[in-house]
Amino acid sequence: MKTKRKNTSEEEIDDIVIAQAENDSAWEKPARARKSKQASLLLPATLAARAAFFARLHRETSLEDWLNRIIRERLDIEEAAFVGFKRELLLKSTR
Repeated sequence: MKTKRKNTSEEEIDDIVIAQAENDSAWEKPARARKSKQASLLLPATLAARAAFFARLHRETSLEDWLNRIIRERLDIEEAAFVGFKRELLLKSTR
């Protein structure tokens, strides 16, 4: 025999959570999430072929190593540009 569950509204759930917030026994053990070490990336065949050509041209040990280096370099450039842009905006807003 199935029992019907009462549909709890978001507000009721919020009230329950707030009431139990300070009660450690009401909570489960914290869950740990780990970032995966590798990720896959799909590239169109023509782009992969161009990347493989330049990896060989630069005598990189593998395409993956070359892509990692290139992506890191590009991210460094983008982050530097972003910091510079933020600095300019800050200077303009304080004038």
